[in-house]
Amino acid sequence: MKITKEMTIGEVIRANPKTVPVLMSFGMGCVGCPSAQAETLEEAAQVHGMDVDVMLEKLNQLN
Repeated sequence: MKITKEMTIGEVIRANPKTVPVLMSFGMGCVGCPSAQAETLEEAAQVHGMDVDVMLEKLNQLN
């Protein structure tokens, strides 16, 4: 399954739990918080000042 920027953090983690360390390496320490269930990767990247495309590349390397 390809991870896209429209997916929520919760969807990504449920699809592949191995993504948690990658997300945390990008400063997303709140992967278990309630907002992670509704926040998309793109929204989270904007909030944390990250490049969503770089993050997607790393996440999709896990599949």
